[in-house]
Amino acid sequence: QVQLVESGGGVVQPGGSLDLSCVLSGFFMAYGTVAWFRQAPGKQREGLSCMSSEDSPPHYSDSAKGRFTMSRHNLQNTARLQITNLDPEDTAVYYCARASPFGNPCPLAPDTYSSWGQGTQVTVSS
Repeated sequence: QVQLVESGGGVVQPGGSLDLSCVLSGFFMAYGTVAWFRQAPGKQREGLSCMSSEDSPPHYSDSAKGRFTMSRHNLQNTARLQITNLDPEDTAVYYCARASPFGNPCPLAPDTYSSWGQGTQVTVSS
């Protein structure tokens, strides 16, 4: 049974940082593409970053470049998303997802990912 569990969200002041984590289980971690998405209230789910493998460079959306850093650690079955200089516009539920292997650059369209976590809420507010 494939499971993805996100953690690390919370309430943070503008300009702060967060380190989100996703623990993946139920499949061979080294096999597959892992990605991070977010969904703000009233908006569509947005792809932020993905990695085809542990050694592949992350692929970022234009909105994620500069402040978002993704990593994946196959031995620990985890993927991480570090976010700096948070802005109220970053308020959203953040999800990790997994798909079958893709080449580079990996896709950021939500419908290409079949396994999802339940999400972790990030609220940026003073």
